[in-house]
Amino acid sequence: MLDGTAFLCDFKGSQTPLLTKEQPGTHIMRIGMVGLGRMGANMVLRLIKAGHEVVVWDRSQDAVKDLAAKGAIAAADQKDLVSKLTGPKAVWMMIPAAYVDDTIATFAPLLGKGDILIDGGNSYYKDDIRRAGELSAKGIEYVDVGTSGGVWGLERGYCEMIGGSKEAVGYLDPILKALAPGKGDAPVTPGRTRKGTAEEGYLHCGPNGAGHFVKMVHNGIEYGMMAAYAEGLNILKNANAGKVKREIDAETTPLRDPENYQYDLDLPEITEVWRRGSVVASWLLDLTADALARDPELKTFGGRVSDSGEGRWTILAAIEEGVPAPVLSSALYERFSSRNLAEYADKICSAMRFEFGGHLEKPAGSK
Repeated sequence: MLDGTAFLCDFKGSQTPLLTKEQPGTHIMRIGMVGLGRMGANMVLRLIKAGHEVVVWDRSQDAVKDLAAKGAIAAADQKDLVSKLTGPKAVWMMIPAAYVDDTIATFAPLLGKGDILIDGGNSYYKDDIRRAGELSAKGIEYVDVGTSGGVWGLERGYCEMIGGSKEAVGYLDPILKALAPGKGDAPVTPGRTRKGTAEEGYLHCGPNGAGHFVKMVHNGIEYGMMAAYAEGLNILKNANAGKVKREIDAETTPLRDPENYQYDLDLPEITEVWRRGSVVASWLLDLTADALARDPELKTFGGRVSDSGEGRWTILAAIEEGVPAPVLSSALYERFSSRNLAEYADKICSAMRFEFGGHLEKPAGSK
């Protein structure tokens, strides 16, 4: 990281003090932001609040106009965005992974040697390695930033896991620091003696791809944690199974001790008490408790759980490394099942039961 003063760098050692205006203790930068969805827009606002200048563009001109009214600099198109930046020009892409290559293809001809393209979305780290190599041939730096914080990032800040050259990441330090949560009220980890930006909520993890690799596994862990809470709460919700009348037939497993399952448990209150002093307390639990407080039966949700790729890539990395990851794998497969992607396999099983034993399917919803 830079030593307290932000610089314009040509990445060959020559340095010039950064940009036009400066507030006490703040190094003002101008950066371009492409993609003004929920996270991108909030990141723009957080940077503006920190005193930085942000040139914004999105396919939605309404999104551009909205942020321009809040202090951003509007760009009419990609070329206009680049023209409003000063060198080295830095363009941050906050877009779905599927659009990154096309977006790079648009911006690369508009950028020059020493300029920086940043991918802050959830791209596959192997794509980062390829893109960095392609852009390096043109003298353009590429930085991958795994960004965690979701819709709460404007208020809480964003945890950033960063891959790229030391020079490029160092140049971007004022931007990365402004987006990060900072130390806040979190105490220093007991026994920690090292100093660095990790305590501030952002970390240069290594060369190109390292940022998204760390974020990929972070999201894989997130899948596992979410599944663990979901499965545990589902067991609690069905703790009144002994009160449910079951049919007595060859297709229904009898509940051996129904008297042991007579609990009508208050899940909103249970998640609330777990938040306080429990070993399973976490921000994910905080969010779960909030959701249950507002909608105890979760009637506003259908149960279809999407995945954006990181869980799959985490499991693929585990396979290629030869590292077992049964919990993360199971959590990913459960998301597939939530989208009825197990329906055909279930029908095959039902068909086989009928063929070998004449077992008839019971109606959907039967216990």
